Amino acid sequence: VQLQASGGGLVQAGGSLRVSCKASGINFSINTMAWYRQAPGKQRELVAEITSGGSTNYAESVKGRFTIARDNSRRVLSLQMNSLKPEDTAVYYCHVSLYRDFWGRGTLVTVSS
Repeated sequence: VQLQASGGGLVQAGGSLRVSCKASGINFSINTMAWYRQAPGKQRELVAEITSGGSTNYAESVKGRFTIARDNSRRVLSLQMNSLKPEDTAVYYCHVSLYRDFWGRGTLVTVSS
């Protein structure tokens, strides 16, 4: 199983950024996929998840600003982040739970004030 995240970077507050995760080694279309993040000195937290049927769930802190999506034909999970805030600064991880948790390497998102 490989989860390759990309798309992080530096953006000013109020800006937008999109992160993507290319999955391999799994039956992508049948699994719930998720984005987590971990800010410095804080625990890893769920940002958003999307089921095989396309149902989504978001952390309260990102509702209305972030959109999770999946492209099953390309095996890509994405997270569109708008109206970014400095508190969104974190390493963002792609996640899937199979017989155990699998994590991508993570991609750093930095939001400057």
